[in-house]
Amino acid sequence: MSLDLVTTDAFASQETARQDSPLAIRGLTVSYGQKPAVFSVDMTVEAGKMTAIIGPNGAGKSTMLKAALGIIKPLAGTTTVFGKPVAQQRQKIAYVPQRASVDWDFPTRVIDVVLMGLYPKLGLLGRVRAAHREKAEDCLARVGMQDFATRQIGQLSGGQQQRVFLARALAQDAELYLLDEPFAGVDAATEKAIIAVLKSLRDAGKTVVAVHHDLSTVAEYFDNVFLINTRRIAEGSVVNTFVSRHLQDAYGGRLAGAQMDALALS
Repeated sequence: MSLDLVTTDAFASQETARQDSPLAIRGLTVSYGQKPAVFSVDMTVEAGKMTAIIGPNGAGKSTMLKAALGIIKPLAGTTTVFGKPVAQQRQKIAYVPQRASVDWDFPTRVIDVVLMGLYPKLGLLGRVRAAHREKAEDCLARVGMQDFATRQIGQLSGGQQQRVFLARALAQDAELYLLDEPFAGVDAATEKAIIAVLKSLRDAGKTVVAVHHDLSTVAEYFDNVFLINTRRIAEGSVVNTFVSRHLQDAYGGRLAGAQMDALALS
């Protein structure tokens, strides 16, 4: 077989994977000033899996996710969702931002926040009917917040707020769930509740991608992992990718060798 044919076959396989992927990023570059925050990153998310985006502080994890969604403008690169531009696939995406980026003083009730997840289907002027309210209440029940429906969002604890935002994402009935550090600053009970819901989504055939900072739970929580430190370090199954050599490449001297051996699967 000629080298040209092998190269062509490899390209065709990559293109097929990109078209089938719930989230495919190619050549993504983002800069804040002179230094790139994310440089020429490729990522191909596997459908029906839970993928963790991990890397040291300042590695570009959240920036990559926001740029892929168009929340911030990249210098270069493209993103597709199920083979089409993000702008054409908004109804298939549910996004849970970092809790610190939300104005929690905004005067709104918990149930109204969850109902916002239905707006893409209702439209801004669509009438909220009993069935919509029942759906929102069901989503709150799934995250253990059904008794807080009429509470002002700013009156909740950090963990409760995160559960409410997850309930809003559930209301969207999306195919792709993107979460930016969903476990940051939450209590152990909330973390357990959130991961149970995310795994239930995965088991229902949905795709979950989360920026994650706790390396000790990667193997327990996720199927796949994407390591980044400004550039793509490695991507694949936790078993094959969450290993010492890739952690060393991503974190360098920030993690001691003993820590890496304890965290990595091989």
